[in-house]
Amino acid sequence: MDLYLMFHSVLMHVAAALVVLVYIPLSIPVKLFLWAFVKPLRKENLRGKAVLITGASSGIGEELAYQYAAQGACLALVARRKKALEGVAAAARERGSPDVLVLPADVSDADQSRRTVEETVAHFGKLNHLVANAGIWSSCSFDEVTNITAFTKMMDVNFWGSVYPTYYALPHLKASRGKLVVSSSAAGTVATSRMSFYNATKAAQLRFYETLRAELGSEVGVTVLTPGYVESEITKGKGIQSSGNVAVNEEARDTNAARMEFARVQEQIGVFPVGRVAELGEVALDGIRAGDWYVTWPSLFRPLQLIGCLAPEVMHWVCRAMYSTRKGGQPLGKRVMEATGVKRLFPEALRRNPAIKTEDDEEERDGKGNGAAKDAAAANVLQCSEGS
Repeated sequence: MDLYLMFHSVLMHVAAALVVLVYIPLSIPVKLFLWAFVKPLRKENLRGKAVLITGASSGIGEELAYQYAAQGACLALVARRKKALEGVAAAARERGSPDVLVLPADVSDADQSRRTVEETVAHFGKLNHLVANAGIWSSCSFDEVTNITAFTKMMDVNFWGSVYPTYYALPHLKASRGKLVVSSSAAGTVATSRMSFYNATKAAQLRFYETLRAELGSEVGVTVLTPGYVESEITKGKGIQSSGNVAVNEEARDTNAARMEFARVQEQIGVFPVGRVAELGEVALDGIRAGDWYVTWPSLFRPLQLIGCLAPEVMHWVCRAMYSTRKGGQPLGKRVMEATGVKRLFPEALRRNPAIKTEDDEEERDGKGNGAAKDAAAANVLQCSEGS
């Protein structure tokens, strides 16, 4: 057995060397050729295609709805906030979508996920794309958490909120030779400090869909979006506190991390640029139509992912330096941001008290119209943004 194990160990090391020394150098010019000359010719025509988008009431999901609408796709928009969804639906119709279906639902619930898929197929008679985008976010050190049970909802939304719709949509996507699109995050590959829960959910999501891609082969295309910081309700200051409650204001983004329990988005962003969601939407849909496996934007996060893979100790040092604080102090990223005035380069919505779409009443939030009372801790978490 030891000899057998040694043989496979040597074999894998040789295979890895061949990939690095032979395959990668040869594949780079081929990929550049395909990107420059073949990709523009094989973009999918989306006119009349039926597309279901979760987390569509704001942020990335909202922008993707507009991008699909401009291509003439029929849309089923899913989120908990009915009024916000109706606003997005109206705007999508103006941008060219011939038919928009509004489906208030909480995709962290399996039955509600099943219902959204069934109603979409019943309405359009088909399903060509599923865009699993719903997600929630938090920023705090693990040892700052005061209500650990509140954070289980993050896995429910970020992971199961993608898996449930995928499970029920898959037979229809196979029938249409359609596509699965999941909004993950660069955080799934870069272990940024003070984002332990979020990083873990996005890493799980990323590996799940990579595995699913291998299982499905050419039956259903799988595109994983791994964006960095992009303007959304999250980067406007909407997030979960260490207590499990929600903070939505400018103060929550600017206050000293060592003294407050709020989810401080701007401190987490630090000196990193924040991309405009409209640009991400264009880049994402371009990659989706071309059948790309991954879409990472802003592009600066691609080398960060590579560094995290090849030199994890470097990423460890950077995260410690940028985000760790001594008692009563400020993280380096915050100090650099204030000293350089880099905040002036953020999108305007991130430099003032943001307008966050308000929650609808309880009947609309639970997606079932029965006004059933929810567990208080879960309800607090559910108030977070549905953009990834």
